[in-house]
Amino acid sequence: MPDPRAVDTGPERHHHAVPVEEVVAHLGSHRDRGLDEPVAVDRLARDGANTLPEARGEPLLRRVLLQFHNPLIYVLLAAALTTLLLGEYVDAAVILGVVLVNALVGFVQESKALAALESLRSMVRGEARVVRAGQRRTIASEHLVSGDLVALEPGEKVPADLRVVDATELLVDESSLTGESASIRKADAVLELAARVADRTNMLYAGSLVRAGTGRGLVVATAERTELGGIHRMVGGATVLATPLTSKLARFSSLLTVVIVALAVVAFVIGLLRGESAPEMFTAAVALAVGAIPEGLPAAVTITLAIGVKRMVRRRAVVRHLPAVETLGSTTVICTDKTGTLTTNEMTVRRVWTPDGELEATGQGYDPEGDLRRDGVRADLSTEAALRWCLTAGTDCNDAGVVRDGEDWTISGDPTEAAMKVVGLKGGPAATLDSETLRVATIPFDSERQYMATLHRRSSDGRHLVLVKGAVERVADLCDQWMRADGTVEPLDRAAVVDAVHRLAARGLRVLATGLVRDADPDDFTAEGLRGRVVLTGLQAMLDPPRPDVAAAVAACHAAGIEVKMITGDHAATAAAIADELGLDHRPADRRRVVTGTELASLPEDEYAATVAAAGVFARVSPGEKLRLVESLQSAGHVVAMTGDGVNDAPALRRADIGIAMGRGGTQVAQDAADMVLLDDDFTTIEAAVEEGRGVFDNLTKFIVWTLPTNMGEGLVILVAIVLGSELPILPTQILWINMTTAVVLGLMLAFEPREAGIMDRPPRAPDLPLLTRTLVWRTVFVAGLLVVGSWWIFISEQARGVDLAEARTAAVNLFVAVEVFYLYSCRSLVGPSWRLGLLSNRWIVGGVLVQVAAQAAFTYLPLMNAVFGTAPLDGAAWIRILGVAAAIALVISVDKLLALRLAARHAPHG
Repeated sequence: MPDPRAVDTGPERHHHAVPVEEVVAHLGSHRDRGLDEPVAVDRLARDGANTLPEARGEPLLRRVLLQFHNPLIYVLLAAALTTLLLGEYVDAAVILGVVLVNALVGFVQESKALAALESLRSMVRGEARVVRAGQRRTIASEHLVSGDLVALEPGEKVPADLRVVDATELLVDESSLTGESASIRKADAVLELAARVADRTNMLYAGSLVRAGTGRGLVVATAERTELGGIHRMVGGATVLATPLTSKLARFSSLLTVVIVALAVVAFVIGLLRGESAPEMFTAAVALAVGAIPEGLPAAVTITLAIGVKRMVRRRAVVRHLPAVETLGSTTVICTDKTGTLTTNEMTVRRVWTPDGELEATGQGYDPEGDLRRDGVRADLSTEAALRWCLTAGTDCNDAGVVRDGEDWTISGDPTEAAMKVVGLKGGPAATLDSETLRVATIPFDSERQYMATLHRRSSDGRHLVLVKGAVERVADLCDQWMRADGTVEPLDRAAVVDAVHRLAARGLRVLATGLVRDADPDDFTAEGLRGRVVLTGLQAMLDPPRPDVAAAVAACHAAGIEVKMITGDHAATAAAIADELGLDHRPADRRRVVTGTELASLPEDEYAATVAAAGVFARVSPGEKLRLVESLQSAGHVVAMTGDGVNDAPALRRADIGIAMGRGGTQVAQDAADMVLLDDDFTTIEAAVEEGRGVFDNLTKFIVWTLPTNMGEGLVILVAIVLGSELPILPTQILWINMTTAVVLGLMLAFEPREAGIMDRPPRAPDLPLLTRTLVWRTVFVAGLLVVGSWWIFISEQARGVDLAEARTAAVNLFVAVEVFYLYSCRSLVGPSWRLGLLSNRWIVGGVLVQVAAQAAFTYLPLMNAVFGTAPLDGAAWIRILGVAAAIALVISVDKLLALRLAARHAPHG
């Protein structure tokens, strides 16, 4: 025996593929006595506590400073500096306030990764019952070491990775780790070396839950060496990608910064060449920069996203990361988990077969509301003996419990047994034994026998009967006859049974058989004594069913140009059946394909991406493979949304462009790793969230298209003045007035714009498409040019009338604002005529216009404002010219937009 203090317990040991005696010997333990206390103490000191390590984040100061590492922030800081140089301390404070608010939001949201890792760490905390030196004792789970012998009972979490030593009816729920919807029956056995984690029935993994039975296991891995520890490392190592919005804004801001600096330098040089003084030219260059910087953009982005978040809450989705709102609208692929996401995670008997044909079981989940129908007609158990006894066997040869808890139904024990009990309740009182018939003996299910049998005695006459349920082939081995609807028995047609099983299994259903011995001899109640005496009464086929309305949501995603791919740890046949029922893979049947994790792992690198792109369903996939799938799709240029509820989904949720976790049935680990949490766990909510996300991006684009012409126009007005050697038509303080008031009072009202009709009929925005398309860039330049021409015309014409410089500048400022008001209505829709939306469909805009009008009146006529901003009152003639020019510019913009829309419609693909 090796030195027990120096034993190797690394993950490379394939404990599932060797006899338990060899594992015991390798770990220097004992299958009955466990470890001696001194050995356990030494190993704890050597290997450390059975806890996952704390997350190592960036130092606090660095995390704070990184919030300012963004081109858009640099532009804002430059704006604050220029306003400070101009002595406009209030405006500088406002801009700096915007910067600080954005940095605070980013800092808080960035902490979610640490929260995800902390949730994983908490999953292995608690207590464990161990056997040391032959004595059973309870210790903190963090003190477990390799070689410890752990005892398990129902309701307990597995505290470490264990090799099964012995088990009695031990059922373990591993769905949060593997995605397998059914509880796994565990037993001591030797498995093939190639067996995947989800198929290792002789292993117990940290974080999984004991549903029923008892057992003992030998600790083979603790802390980071467990499967849960591997997921912890993947969550910590998963790179968080920038969202499409932040990427586009970063590129846009970088370009804007370069353009603004270049224009300011050009203006400064031109002025110097004209013989102007350097201080004057510096002031003019600063004025140009102030005009060109869109100070209101960060606030608009934050507020528009926040409004989107609020709208999503009303649609049962909580967004934990603001930019995720817009990311949804850009999504091109949704990778969805099956168990608990597309399905209810409640095993449900869907079909019952008897020798007289197949029946449908209506209803869903553990709610016993429903019935059994043959050819659409409700079955009458009083005339269907085989059906009645099939349901009775499922109900009374059963150790599960089904109870009502408020509005919900909950179960205890094995979900498969619970499903059979629920379908029995749908059959009514006739589907269960009366209270005078008592269970007196049981042959429990085990992995070798693969069936359960119960002996019952009638109090009225003392006669006995036996009920049997289990794997079809094992129950059929006990039977020579089957029962018909009238209660008569006939020789068993094994070929007919096999054919029925194949038809049900082809739909992804798990099939169990039931049997009956009417007049049983208690002395024959043994595995051998039952052989040839059992009458087959039927088959029950079950599935974790799809959620209601998910098929419609999947279809809506397809109509919106979004692919939906299922990535599950469940079996291929089950996954394919759910996918077909939901219409998830809308390609022709001969092109549909289910790819297993084993196939993915064996693919050459050059075939991997093509296989992932072509397949719609991936089954028996491990957490690492889920992560690789997401990364492959992202490498192909997709914006990937990943949904999930289990610990096994956390790495992929963190890596995806947007991670979507389940709020009701999901683990805390998945929720902490995700960007968005669904309050109702319903896939249909994702479709609603995508719709909201597209609306958010539309409104952000509308704001940018509305605000940029003003900023560009202001900068060009200054540049033209410098080139001409003229007085500035607009002063820097007046530019700040325009930018700050109109952005808040007018532009932000676009954030409240309702979603446009047909928004889900559009394809997703291409991930590489810039924030502003060529059409929108043209419109920005065109409107900016009109503003320059209009403002200069007003400025020169007012001076020609003999008014002073202050009045001419005031007229130019009011023209800018008047054009912005008209243009605001044009920007309410970028894909169609805005008049179709109705004047009052966004009342916020009406209110904003009224407030802006009042603000301009104060700006023009109040003496205090005249003194601060260098303005002067205007007469009626000036207002007529201002409104006339603004209306003319609005008309020209409308004509240009109409021509652009017609041209786009002419070149749009048809059919």
